[in-house]
Amino acid sequence: MVEVFKTNVQKKAQSKMVLCMLSEAYPSFKINFDLEDCDKVLRVEGDDIEGLNVMLLVRESGFKCEVLD
Repeated sequence: MVEVFKTNVQKKAQSKMVLCMLSEAYPSFKINFDLEDCDKVLRVEGDDIEGLNVMLLVRESGFKCEVLD
């Protein structure tokens, strides 16, 4: 399963911080950012992804995050 999120993460250092936090919470998931995309896409791939929890963790880091349709 893959979930795709729209964020406002702008810099590589910011994305590394968020990736580190998400990787700790979900070590079996494959997680990456596409900062070149206009939506600053966050992709999360894994079994039983709880999109709401991913969004809450990103938001706790001070960034906007919503499911990309």
